[in-house]
Amino acid sequence: MELISTTAAPAAIGPYSQAVKLGNLLFTSGQIPLGLDGQIVQGGIKEQAHQVFANLKGVLEAAGSSFDQVVKATVFLKDMNQFAELNEIYGSYFGDHKPARSTVEVARLPRDVFVEIELIAVISVEI
Repeated sequence: MELISTTAAPAAIGPYSQAVKLGNLLFTSGQIPLGLDGQIVQGGIKEQAHQVFANLKGVLEAAGSSFDQVVKATVFLKDMNQFAELNEIYGSYFGDHKPARSTVEVARLPRDVFVEIELIAVISVEI
């Protein structure tokens, strides 16, 4: 097991790792819309979702993976009425690649953000 840490995503705000690599699998912690400065990105669901994906990209790349290697996504939304907006942004990052996904509405997220996303991905093996 290897703990993944990168400056390409905000530092963990608690006692956890940005991601854990186990064999050729990567498990990311949930990412919220924090900029690299640790501040919440202002705006609505669209601005916050783009920041979450920027953070996830940084973690994936640090571990040798990418969005096209994601096998499962879990999305936590503050308000399911924002699902359509989130879904549009989500699709722009995955394109034709369609990993398994769960989306749930939650009562509250850290720092009262609109969205948090965690991923499970495969790490490419060089031959």
